Amino acid sequence: MPAPYILAIDQGTTSTRALVYDSTSRQLGSAARELRQHYPQPGWVEHDADEIWESVAAVVPAALAAAKIEPKELAAIGLTNQRETSVLWERTTGKPAGRAIVWQDRRTADFCRQHQADEAWISARTGLVLDPYFSATKVCWQLENDPRLRTQAEAGHLAWGTIDSFLIWRLTGGGVHATDATNASRTLLLNLQSTAWDEDLCRYFGVPRALLPEVRPSAADYGVTSGLGFLPDGLPIAGVAGDQQAALFGQRGFAAGDAKCTYGTGAFFLQHVGDRPIASKHRLLCTVAATLDARPQYALEGSVFIAGAAVQWLRDGLKLFDSAPAVENLAACSDPEQRVLFVPALVGLGAPHWMPEARGVLFGITRGTTAAELARAALEGVAYQVADLVEAAAKDAGAT
Repeated sequence: MPAPYILAIDQGTTSTRALVYDSTSRQLGSAARELRQHYPQPGWVEHDADEIWESVAAVVPAALAAAKIEPKELAAIGLTNQRETSVLWERTTGKPAGRAIVWQDRRTADFCRQHQADEAWISARTGLVLDPYFSATKVCWQLENDPRLRTQAEAGHLAWGTIDSFLIWRLTGGGVHATDATNASRTLLLNLQSTAWDEDLCRYFGVPRALLPEVRPSAADYGVTSGLGFLPDGLPIAGVAGDQQAALFGQRGFAAGDAKCTYGTGAFFLQHVGDRPIASKHRLLCTVAATLDARPQYALEGSVFIAGAAVQWLRDGLKLFDSAPAVENLAACSDPEQRVLFVPALVGLGAPHWMPEARGVLFGITRGTTAAELARAALEGVAYQVADLVEAAAKDAGAT
């Protein structure tokens, strides 16, 4: 019988990480690899799905080595992932049918603007707003802009999903095409009440049902590993959840009123609301929360698209420092009299504003402004946006 070691795979926007835990939830080892971001046009963000898979194949052995255990000693795999990113792949080969369109991508802003009149009924079904953030607009764009993909999709030759679905497919050697309810609830295709694919929404976005993965609870049977060079056959995949719902669960947010905010590429505030979905009156989202059984639980969510990515932009775009942690010391050196304000809308604004056409802006720059003031403004700009989310959630909860 294998020892109770668990492998967690965390596939994020800017990096992939693997971690090994023992039966007491003690972390034994980890490894990470950064991912390249592709920006083919302004407002477009893409990933190479093969590179994502290669990063998983690299970090898993490295994490096991750091933990000083053998792959055969693992008992199960848990998977968490960046959520709304859209991937199409060939069923016969598992090869991606093009680059993945990342959740930050804004190319479908015109579609959302043109169909704004339909947002009310779509929101009532899904708990979401009609925004380029969500997966259905992305796969709709992919199929509409490549007739070959449309033909293959309708013939059943392609599979589609969020990153979890793609990785489950690869991990199981093409044996399982599935997603969990938390990821599915971020697509604009899931009925929030039934937690099943909605026929009307599939027709609306032109998504053939043959493309879609099976929706399962977060804690469920997602098949077993097969044909991998870095893990043994037969290792069960026992849990899947979108990264932000996984974070709420990991922070023991199990009951109505429990809340957390996670800071990564973006910043995401989630507040558990119990076993019934709530329609936000202040432009937050209602989403499925991760659970241990098939009974749906729900959360209100506010999404800030740029948080850590603002620091990454200061590092890689403006070359203000060499490593992300340096931003804190740089900001601490700023002049408090230099009141610089940065709105980090580098890929539009999320909740509660939902302005995909917005772009980043700096106010208050003078001859005395230095890199230190820019660093402070970037950190404060994220904090101000999170304050907007907390205020909106408090209003929805009836607080003052």
